[in-house]
Amino acid sequence: MAASNSQEGNDYEFRFSSDMTLEDIRASHRYFCKERNWGKYHSPRNVLLALVGEVGELAEIFQWKGEVKQGLPEFTEDEKQHVGDEISDVLIYLVDLAAQCHIDLPTAVHNKLQVNAKKYPVNVTNGTFQKYSAYGEDRSLVGAAVPPERAREEGDGSE
Repeated sequence: MAASNSQEGNDYEFRFSSDMTLEDIRASHRYFCKERNWGKYHSPRNVLLALVGEVGELAEIFQWKGEVKQGLPEFTEDEKQHVGDEISDVLIYLVDLAAQCHIDLPTAVHNKLQVNAKKYPVNVTNGTFQKYSAYGEDRSLVGAAVPPERAREEGDGSE
Protein backbone atom coordinates (compact mmCIF):
# COMPACT_ATOMS: atom_id res chain seq x y z
CA MET A 1 0.00 0.00 0.00
CA ALA A 2 2.68 2.56 0.95
CA ALA A 3 6.19 2.93 -0.29
CA SER A 4 8.79 1.54 2.05
CA ASN A 5 9.77 4.64 3.99
CA SER A 6 11.49 4.65 7.33
CA GLN A 7 10.33 7.40 9.63
CA GLU A 8 13.45 8.91 11.13
CA GLY A 9 13.65 12.24 12.94
CA ASN A 10 11.99 15.51 12.05
CA ASP A 11 13.24 15.45 8.44
CA TYR A 12 11.01 12.50 7.49
CA GLU A 13 9.10 13.02 4.27
CA PHE A 14 6.71 10.36 3.00
CA ARG A 15 7.29 9.38 -0.62
CA PHE A 16 5.27 7.26 -3.00
CA SER A 17 6.68 4.25 -4.76
CA SER A 18 7.36 4.77 -8.46
CA ASP A 19 5.68 1.51 -9.49
CA MET A 20 2.87 3.16 -11.51
CA THR A 21 2.53 6.41 -13.40
CA LEU A 22 -0.74 8.24 -13.95
CA GLU A 23 -0.64 6.91 -17.51
CA ASP A 24 -0.26 3.37 -16.16
CA ILE A 25 -3.29 3.93 -13.94
CA ARG A 26 -5.30 5.36 -16.86
CA ALA A 27 -4.39 2.48 -19.17
CA SER A 28 -5.00 -0.22 -16.54
CA HIS A 29 -8.39 1.21 -15.63
CA ARG A 30 -9.34 1.58 -19.30
CA TYR A 31 -8.44 -2.07 -19.92
CA PHE A 32 -10.39 -3.12 -16.80
CA CYS A 33 -13.49 -1.25 -18.04
CA LYS A 34 -13.07 -2.44 -21.64
CA GLU A 35 -12.97 -6.09 -20.53
CA ARG A 36 -16.32 -5.58 -18.82
CA ASN A 37 -17.85 -3.43 -21.56
CA TRP A 38 -18.27 -0.55 -19.09
CA GLY A 39 -16.90 2.21 -21.32
CA LYS A 40 -20.41 3.26 -22.33
CA TYR A 41 -21.08 4.21 -18.71
CA HIS A 42 -17.96 6.30 -18.25
CA SER A 43 -19.12 9.70 -19.45
CA PRO A 44 -17.51 12.70 -17.72
CA ARG A 45 -20.69 13.30 -15.69
CA ASN A 46 -20.97 9.70 -14.52
CA VAL A 47 -17.29 9.47 -13.64
CA LEU A 48 -17.51 12.75 -11.70
CA LEU A 49 -20.49 11.47 -9.71
CA ALA A 50 -18.66 8.20 -9.01
CA LEU A 51 -15.64 10.24 -7.87
CA VAL A 52 -17.79 12.28 -5.49
CA GLY A 53 -19.28 9.06 -4.11
CA GLU A 54 -15.83 7.64 -3.45
CA VAL A 55 -14.73 10.86 -1.72
CA GLY A 56 -17.80 10.45 0.49
CA GLU A 57 -16.78 6.87 1.32
CA LEU A 58 -13.28 8.09 2.21
CA ALA A 59 -14.69 10.88 4.38
CA GLU A 60 -16.92 8.38 6.16
CA ILE A 61 -13.84 6.55 7.48
CA PHE A 62 -12.60 9.76 9.12
CA GLN A 63 -16.02 10.88 10.36
CA TRP A 64 -16.22 11.19 14.15
CA LYS A 65 -12.51 10.46 14.60
CA GLY A 66 -11.60 14.03 15.55
CA GLU A 67 -8.21 15.32 14.45
CA VAL A 68 -6.11 12.56 12.90
CA LYS A 69 -2.30 12.49 12.96
CA GLN A 70 -0.13 11.94 9.89
CA GLY A 71 0.54 8.29 9.27
CA LEU A 72 -2.76 7.37 10.97
CA PRO A 73 -1.11 5.89 14.08
CA GLU A 74 -4.47 5.56 15.86
CA PHE A 75 -6.00 3.54 12.99
CA THR A 76 -6.01 -0.25 12.94
CA GLU A 77 -4.30 -2.00 10.04
CA ASP A 78 -7.75 -2.83 8.61
CA GLU A 79 -8.74 0.85 8.80
CA LYS A 80 -5.50 1.89 7.09
CA GLN A 81 -6.15 -0.68 4.34
CA HIS A 82 -9.69 0.72 3.96
CA VAL A 83 -8.28 4.27 3.67
CA GLY A 84 -5.86 3.06 0.99
CA ASP A 85 -8.66 1.33 -0.91
CA GLU A 86 -10.86 4.43 -0.91
CA ILE A 87 -8.01 6.79 -1.82
CA SER A 88 -7.23 4.41 -4.69
CA ASP A 89 -10.84 4.57 -5.87
CA VAL A 90 -10.69 8.38 -5.74
CA LEU A 91 -7.44 8.47 -7.73
CA ILE A 92 -8.69 5.97 -10.31
CA TYR A 93 -11.85 7.98 -10.92
CA LEU A 94 -9.91 11.26 -10.94
CA VAL A 95 -7.54 9.92 -13.59
CA ASP A 96 -10.52 8.54 -15.53
CA LEU A 97 -12.30 11.91 -15.33
CA ALA A 98 -9.20 13.69 -16.63
CA ALA A 99 -9.01 11.20 -19.51
CA GLN A 100 -12.73 11.58 -20.30
CA CYS A 101 -12.24 15.37 -20.41
CA HIS A 102 -8.99 15.06 -22.42
CA ILE A 103 -7.05 16.84 -19.66
CA ASP A 104 -3.38 15.86 -19.46
CA LEU A 105 -3.32 15.62 -15.67
CA PRO A 106 0.46 15.89 -15.09
CA THR A 107 0.60 19.00 -17.29
CA ALA A 108 -2.49 20.49 -15.64
CA VAL A 109 -0.99 19.88 -12.16
CA HIS A 110 2.32 21.41 -13.20
CA ASN A 111 0.52 24.50 -14.57
CA LYS A 112 -1.67 24.81 -11.46
CA LEU A 113 1.37 24.68 -9.18
CA GLN A 114 2.90 27.53 -11.18
CA VAL A 115 -0.32 29.57 -10.90
CA ASN A 116 -0.48 28.91 -7.15
CA ALA A 117 3.16 30.00 -6.76
CA LYS A 118 2.23 33.36 -8.28
CA LYS A 119 -0.98 33.67 -6.24
CA TYR A 120 0.82 32.78 -3.01
CA PRO A 121 4.36 34.23 -3.13
CA VAL A 122 6.57 32.91 -0.33
CA ASN A 123 7.63 36.35 0.88
CA VAL A 124 3.97 37.30 1.51
CA THR A 125 2.26 34.03 2.43
CA ASN A 126 4.90 32.12 4.39
CA GLY A 127 3.27 30.94 7.63
CA THR A 128 -0.15 32.47 6.85
CA PHE A 129 -3.42 30.90 5.82
CA GLN A 130 -5.08 33.78 3.97
CA LYS A 131 -6.75 33.05 0.64
CA TYR A 132 -5.25 34.75 -2.42
CA SER A 133 -8.17 37.22 -2.51
CA ALA A 134 -6.88 38.72 0.77
CA TYR A 135 -3.83 40.06 -1.07
CA GLY A 136 -3.73 43.21 -3.21
CA GLU A 137 -2.39 43.54 -6.76
CA ASP A 138 1.11 43.94 -5.33
CA ARG A 139 0.49 40.73 -3.34
CA SER A 140 0.64 42.53 0.00
CA LEU A 141 -2.00 41.69 2.59
CA VAL A 142 -5.11 43.88 2.22
CA GLY A 143 -6.87 45.19 5.34
CA ALA A 144 -6.51 43.82 8.83
CA ALA A 145 -4.97 40.39 8.67
CA VAL A 146 -5.80 37.63 11.07
CA PRO A 147 -2.63 36.62 12.91
CA PRO A 148 -1.09 33.48 11.40
CA GLU A 149 -1.10 31.71 14.74
CA ARG A 150 -4.94 31.76 14.76
CA ALA A 151 -6.26 28.59 13.18
CA ARG A 152 -8.52 28.95 10.15
CA GLU A 153 -11.88 27.57 11.15
CA GLU A 154 -13.58 27.18 7.79
CA GLY A 155 -10.87 25.21 6.04
CA ASP A 156 -7.26 25.02 5.05
CA GLY A 157 -7.35 27.59 2.27
CA SER A 158 -7.03 25.15 -0.61
CA GLU A 159 -8.78 25.89 -3.84
